[in-house]
Amino acid sequence: MVKLRYKVKSMYNWSVDIKELKKDKKQYKIWQLEQLINFGLGKEKIKQADLKKYWDLLTLDPNKKRYLSFLLWPNKKQS
Repeated sequence: MVKLRYKVKSMYNWSVDIKELKKDKKQYKIWQLEQLINFGLGKEKIKQADLKKYWDLLTLDPNKKRYLSFLLWPNKKQS
């Protein structure tokens, strides 16, 4: 499991209707992963399997994505 810790305060996301988003489990999971990575984890942890499953669908800061890629696939040559 990849453990990530950021000292960023949690953000209240006022622009997303979470109840509506939860109706589509895949889109909700992608949104949740992006929020956790881009804006901070707080006390939550991200499952490595979830990151790998949705990796190609995540819209992340390029530097964070490169770093996470290094953690998830350490033997893969980084571009």
